[in-house]
Amino acid sequence: MIESWVIEDGSPVPVSSEVVLETVRARIGSDRLETWLTSSSGQSLAFVTNTQRAMVVLFEGEDGEQHAVDPGASGSSEGFVLSNGQHDEYPDEDTVPIGEAFRLVEHIVSTGSWPADARWVVDR
Repeated sequence: MIESWVIEDGSPVPVSSEVVLETVRARIGSDRLETWLTSSSGQSLAFVTNTQRAMVVLFEGEDGEQHAVDPGASGSSEGFVLSNGQHDEYPDEDTVPIGEAFRLVEHIVSTGSWPADARWVVDR
């Protein structure tokens, strides 16, 4: 069975890996910096950005959550605005540059898992 993903915005229409980035970019352009996707297999994917860096988190049910990392990055970045209006700041090592985040999201929506070369950690 092919896994499908929907954006948690009330629309039941699946989003493919071919259009997910266009959709996420459009949301960012509308100042919606947080996007949640849910897969038909029960996984959830969270993406929140400050437009320069992004927090990418994959929730895999009982296997816990995993988030993309940028080992060796120093400092922190603010401006991560959640849909509830909360403004967050994250260490740069716990976020990735926006281009890398887009690559990760596209791959996860396409395959249901991280790219082989992605750097991520398990959060328990």
